[in-house]
Amino acid sequence: MDELMTAAVLVGHGEPDVLRVRHDVPVPRPGSGEVLVRVSAAAVNNTDIWTREGAYGLPGRPDARAGWRGPIAFPRIQGGDIAGTVAAAGPGAPGGLIGRRVLVDPALYRDEGAQAPPVGLLGSEADGGFAQYVAVRADRAHDMTGSPLSDEELACLPVAYGTAMGMLERVGLRDGETVLVTGASGGVGLALVQLAAARGAAVVAVTGRARAEEVAAAGAAHVVARDEDDLAARVRSLCPAGLPVVADVAGGPLLERLLPLLADDGRWVIAGAVAGPVVPFDLRRLYLHNRRLIGSSMHTREHFAELVRIARAGLVRPRIAGRHPLTGIDRAQRQFAEGRYTGKIVVRP
Repeated sequence: MDELMTAAVLVGHGEPDVLRVRHDVPVPRPGSGEVLVRVSAAAVNNTDIWTREGAYGLPGRPDARAGWRGPIAFPRIQGGDIAGTVAAAGPGAPGGLIGRRVLVDPALYRDEGAQAPPVGLLGSEADGGFAQYVAVRADRAHDMTGSPLSDEELACLPVAYGTAMGMLERVGLRDGETVLVTGASGGVGLALVQLAAARGAAVVAVTGRARAEEVAAAGAAHVVARDEDDLAARVRSLCPAGLPVVADVAGGPLLERLLPLLADDGRWVIAGAVAGPVVPFDLRRLYLHNRRLIGSSMHTREHFAELVRIARAGLVRPRIAGRHPLTGIDRAQRQFAEGRYTGKIVVRP
């Protein structure tokens, strides 16, 4: 076993220069109940960018620099999306996993319950997968033997598809319902389109004009350009009875513009704020129509288990928009920040 490894190490909050590729990082030793995963592929998420920038804020201090759940310890190895092979097992971990191809659940859960919410994330509250090796709890390493998905495709799933799965489960999307998806060409947005279509929903996707064909190919029944002169009128024409469900990863001004289009008893689930975290809206449009606004942060164990089942069966195929070596992590994050792509950006150690 190697003693040292290459890793992308975050040394503080700030610009891209605080994320440094080092070749002298000690290989982690798996502790009790843990396994050591040799990382074959990882993927980039908005969580990585916001964690580096410290853009999550604190309660009552929206501009404070902080990680996903508050202050984080540096140095920190980023990367919550991890696929690889189990290289070693710590005390009490099942040795039968050694040599197995695995998908890692990156969530650190509040407790052992099936519906426990995540209170931390690999790459934020603990070291993640932008490295050659990572130590994880054995029960978070899901055996993917027999899955038709490649390691790169598997690495696209945990954060984006896990977040999307959590959103659809928490909002209770049913077969035959219509769901509007914002930010539909990004990682979580495209995952929402694919997962919602796979469960029989009719998807109305909001995205940039240049991404419309890819989003339609992912399963959207209708694609609406987010810069249309009257976006609300276009959506109303497609859903004259109102929207039963909205799955929102953008936030910002769209919430105020589209909330009146939600049907009576409609449900709006939100898991992102890339278009703006602080928004005004008329509370009367919420309570007078018995609408529900649901916050969704990642997934639960039960949600992730369903995602694993889907991945083992190959029921969704993530779209890979770019590939970079770990030593090119700066280029991977730059491509991500530019936003001129559809799908996920993969990093190979």
